[in-house]
Amino acid sequence: MQSSNLLKPYIAIAVGALAVSTSAILVKWAQAPSAVIAFYRLFFTVLLMTPFVFPYAHEYRKISKMDWLFSFVSGILLACHFILWFESLNYTSVTSSVVLVTLQPLFAFVGGYIFFKERLTVSALFSGLLAIFGSVIISWGDFRVSGAALFGDVLALLACAMVTGYWLVGQELRKRLSLMTYTYIVYSVSSLTLLIYSLILRYPLFAYRKIDWLCFILLALVSTLLGHSLMNWSMKWLSATTISMSILFEPVGAAILAYFLLDEMIQPLQWIGGTLILTGIGTYLWGENRKPSLSVQESG
Repeated sequence: MQSSNLLKPYIAIAVGALAVSTSAILVKWAQAPSAVIAFYRLFFTVLLMTPFVFPYAHEYRKISKMDWLFSFVSGILLACHFILWFESLNYTSVTSSVVLVTLQPLFAFVGGYIFFKERLTVSALFSGLLAIFGSVIISWGDFRVSGAALFGDVLALLACAMVTGYWLVGQELRKRLSLMTYTYIVYSVSSLTLLIYSLILRYPLFAYRKIDWLCFILLALVSTLLGHSLMNWSMKWLSATTISMSILFEPVGAAILAYFLLDEMIQPLQWIGGTLILTGIGTYLWGENRKPSLSVQESG
């Protein structure tokens, strides 16, 4: 096995994590209901993917009923994640929300053990706890004890559980479905779920500023097509736990982007927390990279 092939999934999740870290900034810029932002994020994603789906049409006839069912479940979980997370940004700070959402390794550790019998070494557990501790440090001075903030924090934590379920279901489905087939189904189901939710709540779908539409499109291009799709591609060879660990880079990426785009200074605790996060992620991925079973052969 060539070392360059061995590294491909890890390079993919590194780029994917950086792309996903743009989400909070773009959501904060857009002045639209959370569900509408999430809907257009996935609607434009599906729209851009559609011309490239036709060569994979034959795969849809081979999908089992159970895989169809779990693909729909995955799409609904993703929709719930976006609704809960984007809504949490209306009640609590960006830092607090992002940190709570990136606590998903705790859920992935448990889910991977229960559903896939994944064994965790002491080193992996230590790496995860170190990265999570770094996330907590980043937001130490940002947590606010109030009813609204607490409600936002609960929403973010629920969003964390939803996206972990999404990764766990995807980990199993990606063993049998190609990246294009899996993501197109999931994003379509998620987009439809968000549209129905927005219509039920009677949110306006068209009366938005040019900057809002730009944010919708960038969320589709950068955060979803680049970020989520690269992680879904990697999931054919990497576990949901590994994906969750890499997403812990999001608070660091968000802090860096906020510094350049929103003129927000990076505080000392954010530097310390970011260092711990990167150390934890690096230690965990280094341990995973030493496992001999990884093989990369798929090109799409």
